Amino acid sequence: MTSLDGIEQVLKEASMRVTQPRVAVLAAVAAHPHADTETIISAVHSEHPTVSHQAVYDSLKLFTSLGVIRQIQPQGHIARYETRVGDNHHHVVCRQCGSLADVDCAVGGAPCLHASEDHGFKIDEAEVIYWGTCPECQAKNLGG
Repeated sequence: MTSLDGIEQVLKEASMRVTQPRVAVLAAVAAHPHADTETIISAVHSEHPTVSHQAVYDSLKLFTSLGVIRQIQPQGHIARYETRVGDNHHHVVCRQCGSLADVDCAVGGAPCLHASEDHGFKIDEAEVIYWGTCPECQAKNLGG
């Protein structure tokens, strides 16, 4: 999805109009996996300075609601966005610096969608977040 044609195709498949702000926002999310809103705004403005902050916020909200992108917000952290959707992957977050990385599911499928008790809910998503200390923070801890 990194090419302009690929980004435009994703928008069309989601029945969205292809506009410069939408293309710019989706390109920024694709180029900066796990980026926060401010990073996405900066990336968009570096290429398209006339795109408003509100257009970026609106695009992120629309893309998330349509499943074009995924919003990740580990407890105690700001929201981040990624274009990797539709698969069963999880995330690992560093408790010290907040870095975040993708982790493929060890099982492959979506086993957590079959909860031991659903309390009448129709479950359509399960999220797993691993917490730990990244290699860079581990190295700093050893040196200090």
